[in-house]
Amino acid sequence: MNKTSTTLMIDAVINYTLGILCILYSFIAETIGVPIVENSFYPTILGAVLIGIGIALTIECYRKQREMVGLGLGGAVAINLSGGFVLILWLIFGDLHIPLRGYFFLWSLAIILVAISLMEVLIHLKKSRNETMLI
Repeated sequence: MNKTSTTLMIDAVINYTLGILCILYSFIAETIGVPIVENSFYPTILGAVLIGIGIALTIECYRKQREMVGLGLGGAVAINLSGGFVLILWLIFGDLHIPLRGYFFLWSLAIILVAISLMEVLIHLKKSRNETMLI
């Protein structure tokens, strides 16, 4: 593993760790000495996004090309799916006391995040198949 890959993996591990801590926020807030909030909705969403970023960094770490690029499609899909699925879990199992319009907004956001990611994956797979057929 080269220096860039090692740095990316260290960054990914940090993001995974922070993400897990954020998702477990309501259970560990007092133990780690951070302010306790009434509802841990936002810390867990942040945790999901951090885990998505960790996945994106891991994908980038093992990418074959040598050029420096952004996280790319795989990273965007990882971040969107991570945030979208944790949001869905909150909407199903969380004790959210929000008006109906809030549920509508958050369900719309979750569905959009998951749908756009699935469309991106399908387009990528179709493009890969077409490129393979040309070879």
